[in-house]
Amino acid sequence: MQKMNSETKQSIYKDLKEWIIVLSSFLIINCFLFQPFKIPSGSMVPTLLVGDFLIANKYCYGYSNDSFRIWNFTIPLPKITQRLFAKNMPQAGDIVVFRNEKDRNVNYIKRIIGLPGDKIELKDGIVYVNDVALKVTEAGEFTDIEKGEYRIYKKYIETLPNGYEHVIVKIRNFGESDTDNCGPYYVPDGHYFVMGDNRDNSQDSRFAKAVGFIPLENIMGKAMCIFFSTKCSWYEIQKWLFSLRLDRFFTAIK
Repeated sequence: MQKMNSETKQSIYKDLKEWIIVLSSFLIINCFLFQPFKIPSGSMVPTLLVGDFLIANKYCYGYSNDSFRIWNFTIPLPKITQRLFAKNMPQAGDIVVFRNEKDRNVNYIKRIIGLPGDKIELKDGIVYVNDVALKVTEAGEFTDIEKGEYRIYKKYIETLPNGYEHVIVKIRNFGESDTDNCGPYYVPDGHYFVMGDNRDNSQDSRFAKAVGFIPLENIMGKAMCIFFSTKCSWYEIQKWLFSLRLDRFFTAIK
């Protein structure tokens, strides 16, 4: 009996050690390297769709207190006054995951349009950066299902001042949306101006009371790739077979 107890204890210690290693590895990967996120809204259509699961690069911009956030829990650490191990800064065109200063319980994901010191203004839906209009060219249509209804968007290619090209969509014609004429916005030092690619359906830096400018310290990471995508809720496993978007699996985010 004594021998059995000793073997049982060794087995428990071994299992506990393995679980500690697994949990520690999970925390290290999520805090320092890569973290998964789910897209809950259509603000980044067509780049990101509702039901996309993506991986964000946590180390590319260095680390702040908000980097050490897993789901809705932030690991309590002493205040980090500047980003640690920062080798690169966010650039125009980057899609970033960040905490909204106005609602810190929610993770947001948008595209960086304005850098610190930039002047941003919208005139008839065209974005002006430092008084220069961004080039916009037609690129056909994009169809998506939202709340069970088909939506047909007009698709465009927008070119940022650094030459970065990305897709945007609009439901309304240029100049017809409430947010097609707004600004100017002057981006403070250490902050960024972000917008959704779905220009008529995105709560972003255009809405000062809801989002506003994004402090660098609130940025958690850069969206890197989609690893899973489904049209149904993740828990509706019985629907996965007919709801998976296989063509979006393991695709780079641009």
